[in-house]
Amino acid sequence: MSKPALFTVRKNDPCPACGAELVIRAGKHGPFLGCVNYPTCDYIRPLKNQGDGHIVKVLEGHPCPLCAADKVLRQGRFGMFVGCSHYPECDYTETIDKPDETAINCPQCAQGKLVQRRSRFGKTFYSCDRYPDCQFALNAKPIEGVCPHCQFPLLIEKKTAQGIKHVCASKRCGKPVVEDE
Repeated sequence: MSKPALFTVRKNDPCPACGAELVIRAGKHGPFLGCVNYPTCDYIRPLKNQGDGHIVKVLEGHPCPLCAADKVLRQGRFGMFVGCSHYPECDYTETIDKPDETAINCPQCAQGKLVQRRSRFGKTFYSCDRYPDCQFALNAKPIEGVCPHCQFPLLIEKKTAQGIKHVCASKRCGKPVVEDE
């Protein structure tokens, strides 16, 4: 389920300041309820900040694949997620933002694939899916290719002032790779 689809459904509470509808909005400190007439009416209210996994709203028409009950949008300690309304009897959950899976093989172990992950601070990085057996990790987006200078089997995408450049992923080399057209 995509994040924009979850936040477009409106909550039926009226705004106490102007009487318009309140909608769920996303801010840097998490979701909150805000007035539809935002620039003219600046009423906001935090969502219930109870314990872990409290229900933000019921997603009617989206049945749970395990027990056929309605799915609910929940706020947990690691952010928003979709789960079954019959928790703890049914423990179905799904993430809203699924990580990108690349088809690029890990250059260190050559057995795993590189997957997108998030650090505890919310920063995106790419690492081998065989962790902890293989601890290869990158902070930049990996690109399939071979470095012509050191023959390292992986390149990374770097954003510079001149645009996007491909650079060798080896820490020893790190030279830019010129694309042949």
